[in-house]
Amino acid sequence: MVKSTAENLSPTRVKLDVEVPFEDLKPRLDEAYKTVANQIQVPGFRKGKVPARIIDQRIGRGYVVETAVNEGLNDYYQEALAQTEATPMSRPEVEITTLPGVDGEAEGPLKFTVEVDVRPEVELPDYKGLKVTVEPAAASEEDEQKALDELRSRFGTLKEVDRPAQTDDFVTITLTATVGDEQVDHAEDLSYQVGAGTMLDGLDEALEGLSAGEDAVFETTLAGGEHSGEQATVKVVVNAVKDRELPEADDEFAQLASEFDTIEELKADLKEKAAEGAVTNQGVEARDKVLEELVKLVEVPVPDSVVAEQVEQHFSQQGHTEGDEHDTEEHRAEVEQNAREAFRNEIILDKVADAEEVGVDQGELIEYIVSTSQQYGMDPNQFAQMLDQAGQVPMIMGEVRRRKALAKVLEYAEVTDTEGNEVDLTSFVTPGGAEGEVEEAEAPEAPEETAEAEQSDEKPAEQSDEKSTES
Repeated sequence: MVKSTAENLSPTRVKLDVEVPFEDLKPRLDEAYKTVANQIQVPGFRKGKVPARIIDQRIGRGYVVETAVNEGLNDYYQEALAQTEATPMSRPEVEITTLPGVDGEAEGPLKFTVEVDVRPEVELPDYKGLKVTVEPAAASEEDEQKALDELRSRFGTLKEVDRPAQTDDFVTITLTATVGDEQVDHAEDLSYQVGAGTMLDGLDEALEGLSAGEDAVFETTLAGGEHSGEQATVKVVVNAVKDRELPEADDEFAQLASEFDTIEELKADLKEKAAEGAVTNQGVEARDKVLEELVKLVEVPVPDSVVAEQVEQHFSQQGHTEGDEHDTEEHRAEVEQNAREAFRNEIILDKVADAEEVGVDQGELIEYIVSTSQQYGMDPNQFAQMLDQAGQVPMIMGEVRRRKALAKVLEYAEVTDTEGNEVDLTSFVTPGGAEGEVEEAEAPEAPEETAEAEQSDEKPAEQSDEKSTES
């Protein structure tokens, strides 16, 4: 049986001293001799039947011992983690101190040390009765009108206009990108909404004020393809400028766009939904503030290696190189700060979940996956398969569990609005209430196969069918 002891080097790092008795190593040593015997040929012996003493003479016992150790090292390491109840947060640094028959007795123990960052232990404070103040939940007439206009825009039609392009107009454009003297990309008849910010940095500014037949040139950083991250000169030609005409808000529109017969009924429904949205926004504000108050009560040490790995992963998945326009010192500092905050939140909410004995059932997991897949525009089954193949289902379960833990803290909190009124968040923290909308508001980053969260400044220009975009 493996023997191990742990020495705390810091609140987030331990050193494990591990000793493996020879009798535990011997089965792997015998297997290593068989492996080597099948790999070599010695005159007078059939392949696979070379005795151990001959292998020691020809190859050396040290090679065989190292082979056995390499095969079993991870298992011994896992046993040591289980014995010391350490949860690793980074890759271990292993040093072999004694190899039996090499720098120790022939049948002596294998000894090695491991240094690894571990999950810190924190003491959970009294999280019941946290006090926060939020804005009153009230939907304005502007909110109601905005909801109506958004619905009208879904049924709007695009009409070509003879004037310069402005924000929210739809334009048909041709893009040509060059790096130095080389043309690296060319796309025609792209449909784009001015101000959307979903193609290239600088495109929106270049389009403002251009009429059909006019063009402009701007500098940008390419975000896709083999020239990703390179500075390019882009020429944009406007082929057409189109404005969206909204249908009249009347009974006929209400019947077309909803189950209601009159516009007044539709407006009443939108007003009710706007009020529900205001309650949800109030709940989100309360939840965020409660988490802020909770985090203030706990000191959580954060392993630097974990943060560094998160930062590098963030930039490498985006295809950036250090020093390019996106990978700046300021942006790295922002990503690092976010990683530290996320780590602290995770540690604290996991402790709350343990204290509250929070579990996650299959229905909650499916509901979360369906909600998240919709945000990425993916089929729920396909998204679930992707999570499973990427080994991220446990991560998703942990995320759902932490959300439920935070809802518990919010349930215990004393929430009032700025007018001194007590706020009832029962519908927000109760399953089936507005909490579902909160899940949607804070979806985690998708696996590497899907787009990352920074689509606004990372998404490359994509050619699309104009009719499908305008419909």
